Amino acid sequence: MAVGGDANGGGGVRQRQRGCSCTKADFFPEESFSSWSAYGRALRSTGSRLADRLTSRSLESTELHEVRARSGADMKRDLTWWDLVWFGIGAVIGAGIFVLTGQEARDAAGPAVVVSYVVSGVSAMLSVFCYTEFAVEIPVAGGSFAYLRVELGDFMAFVAAGNILLEYCIGGAAVARSWTSYFATLLNHKPSDFRIHASSLSPDYSELDPIAVVVIALVCIFAVVSTKGTSRFNYVLSIVHIAVIVFIIVAGLTKADTANMRDFMHYGVRGIFSASAVLFFAYIGFDAVSTMAEETKNPARDIPIGLVGAMTLTTALYCVLAVTLCLMQPFGSIDPDAPFSVAFADRGMDWAKYIVAFGALKGMTTVLLVSAVGQARYLTHIARTHMMPPWLAQVHPRTGTPVNATVAMLVATAVIAFFTDLGILSNLLSISTLFIFMLVAVALLVRRYYVAGETTDADRNKLAACIAAILASSAATATCWGVNVKGWVPYAVTVPAWLAATACLWAFVPQARAPKLWGVPLVPWLPSASIAINVFLLGSIDSKSFMRFGIWTAALLVYYLFVGLHASYDTAKALAAESAASAKVEEGDAKPAAPSAVHNGDGY
Repeated sequence: MAVGGDANGGGGVRQRQRGCSCTKADFFPEESFSSWSAYGRALRSTGSRLADRLTSRSLESTELHEVRARSGADMKRDLTWWDLVWFGIGAVIGAGIFVLTGQEARDAAGPAVVVSYVVSGVSAMLSVFCYTEFAVEIPVAGGSFAYLRVELGDFMAFVAAGNILLEYCIGGAAVARSWTSYFATLLNHKPSDFRIHASSLSPDYSELDPIAVVVIALVCIFAVVSTKGTSRFNYVLSIVHIAVIVFIIVAGLTKADTANMRDFMHYGVRGIFSASAVLFFAYIGFDAVSTMAEETKNPARDIPIGLVGAMTLTTALYCVLAVTLCLMQPFGSIDPDAPFSVAFADRGMDWAKYIVAFGALKGMTTVLLVSAVGQARYLTHIARTHMMPPWLAQVHPRTGTPVNATVAMLVATAVIAFFTDLGILSNLLSISTLFIFMLVAVALLVRRYYVAGETTDADRNKLAACIAAILASSAATATCWGVNVKGWVPYAVTVPAWLAATACLWAFVPQARAPKLWGVPLVPWLPSASIAINVFLLGSIDSKSFMRFGIWTAALLVYYLFVGLHASYDTAKALAAESAASAKVEEGDAKPAAPSAVHNGDGY
């Protein structure tokens, strides 16, 4: 469905089955944008509309049926657990392990970078469990955006949506720039040789990367043609990639020197967690698998196997690769741009660097492919709610893929990749991702412990108090760590406070909902631990990255107040009016109800 003017100029909801067009009605079909005077009236109602959206929670049935129908054509259900496992591996193993391992081992953690990978892997696995329950219960393309709309409401979902889009654009840009570095190595050049230096620009944005733009354009073509075709291409490349990783481990260990591991924690515990916050980048991408639930044949079986299986294998490979690198070279000599290739060259295996570079390029290509598929589906579902122009939600009837969303996201990714340094990208990406994963864990607690109309006010208030205490104690621990508070006394207060808040939730608040098909174990402990570790890792990221994150969030809020709020408000009201009218018709009364009479703050 799409909201827009009907034949009489109204603002109703109409069914649209056509290809990808490009008219004003495709971008701004809502009543608030029908004229300048209508827009002025909408702006004057910003306060009441914002209050409405802050309390509105979507319904699962709305996400699964009405919202999904706004894309016109349906996405094809072609994927199995086998596809999802390889999508997960292809989405994750790429620039993170092949680039950031060297950077963080040399400058932040030393040989203890393997412990940093374990910490990041535990955090990612906790988030995988949370995502899996949602993906099984609400199998739509919107991923975490759809989950947050159902459990935390429209406004929080939009804030997360903006950061989801930022995460994917930055992640794709970072991988594309790393692709250029390894491509240069493959051709016997330095990693930066194929970039253009623009001295008139800021140093962080002066290394222009045209190769990254070309790679993103080619990936875009693959992504819009066929999801199943992309899947087949992905797991062929991923199998080759795994073979190269096995070669790196076996060949690298033949050149191992245990003396390189003696100064294991050169930078101390703080260095381990600082590296973990950045290396979380290496695990980003698994959430793209959850966006493919709408195209999965059997979500209840395939998604848990795909997500958990891919993450388990990935974590194990990362740890072994990190140990191999640190055994091959003293950490102070590791190259930050192409660490594995340079390590083999320095150990007298110059020929091996070509295999490494080839494998890295394969891995980064699959990451870009899966990222392109995942980010387009996020944007598609966001546009279905009209928080973004509904033109982006259109699914092409022939390919069964969201062509407009794919092209739009990859154009933005290409622009960022052309200008921005990898260090800036990795830190900013980690903030956005950790923030979103924390929100998903909060949403899971809300889902299990609160059902509108069933949960008593007393239980709802106890739930809110426990979640607030979990967040506050986690933030306090992260703040103490981030500002480098000396001694253990602050942590002796904040950590037990987190334990007490979680225990109170477990002991005194009854669960209101049981998962229908697959559920996260150890609730509330597992999602609460996910909140704590994600917030803690946020406390290890540098202040400049938080400033950039704040600027981006402020820009999101400006867009929301002037555009997204009014478009999504009109859409929700039109859908509510249509639903009420349909109910009246079934009862023998064709008079539609007024939109204001049907909105109850807990759904549409």
